Amino acid sequence: MNQADGEITLIPTASLRLPSSLLPLVAGLALWEAAGWLAGFRFLPPFSRVLLATVDLTVSGQLITPLLGSLLGLVTGYGAAVVLGLLLGVTMGRYRTVEFVLSPYLHAFVAAPKIALVPVLFSLFGLSRGIQVVVVFLSAFFVIVLNTMRGVQMVDPEHAEMALAFGATERQLLWRVLLPGALPLTLAGLRLAVGHAVRAMVAAEMFVTLFGLGALLRSFGGRFDAERVFAVLLVVVSVAFACSYLLGLVDRRLTSWAGTR
Repeated sequence: MNQADGEITLIPTASLRLPSSLLPLVAGLALWEAAGWLAGFRFLPPFSRVLLATVDLTVSGQLITPLLGSLLGLVTGYGAAVVLGLLLGVTMGRYRTVEFVLSPYLHAFVAAPKIALVPVLFSLFGLSRGIQVVVVFLSAFFVIVLNTMRGVQMVDPEHAEMALAFGATERQLLWRVLLPGALPLTLAGLRLAVGHAVRAMVAAEMFVTLFGLGALLRSFGGRFDAERVFAVLLVVVSVAFACSYLLGLVDRRLTSWAGTR
């Protein structure tokens, strides 16, 4: 309430409230904090202590360099998966013969655990970040291909036939009809794939390359330092959330037309 010149103005209380989407997160953090103090488990520190450990790791420089290295591997592997996955997904969606030939291999690789390929990758790349990049790539690539392929195949055939009837070239058909129609499912695949990529990034660093955020997790876990383990996990989750959020913004911007049709 604001009083000026004898007039009383009410300030809307809605501006003081948290966005409804953040309420479950705040409630979960409050529950974590209470459980950490009340339960007294050694491996469940309160959220406040985890946050302090995160700040300490950042200020001391123990977190920044591994984080940058992990992000480099993530961006490289995921970026390559996006480019090649979109190309192959569109090709398989457009040409049934290509889908018929490659589909069995595609589904086999989707089901296979990517870490199982590490011995082969180790013989090719040695103990280097190349293994991490390839594992991230494989974890995201097949998800992107499948979603892009399904998106292209779900485009109404009548739209493609009409475009061809009016003299559209194959390139015009791709850019004006197939890709816009496949965009919602394709972007959903990109958001799903980024979660797989982040998990692969950490797994490769923990069990193979032994540097980056995964190496920190392994090091702190070996010392039973629960606060710092949760601090690194908090950073990993934040990276995954940030990537998903950015892709969500791109999704809403590029597919806003879908809600107006």
